[in-house]
Amino acid sequence: MAGIPVIDREKCQGCGLCVSVCTCGVLVLIDGKATFVKREGCNICTNWCTLCESVCPNEAISCAFDIVFEDS
Repeated sequence: MAGIPVIDREKCQGCGLCVSVCTCGVLVLIDGKATFVKREGCNICTNWCTLCESVCPNEAISCAFDIVFEDS
């Protein structure tokens, strides 16, 4: 499925910051690593908020898109 965030398990240190900001409940820690459950929930719940990517101190989560705000 295109656009689904990806977790680099080698970079993930299991800090849980991404889990704490996920308002959709699609991220959990399993075996000390961030893991997506029901990834499609990102789109359904918040239309790809990218909060998990922005809080990860190890850049272990990458979204396939950027949200860009333009001045009007």
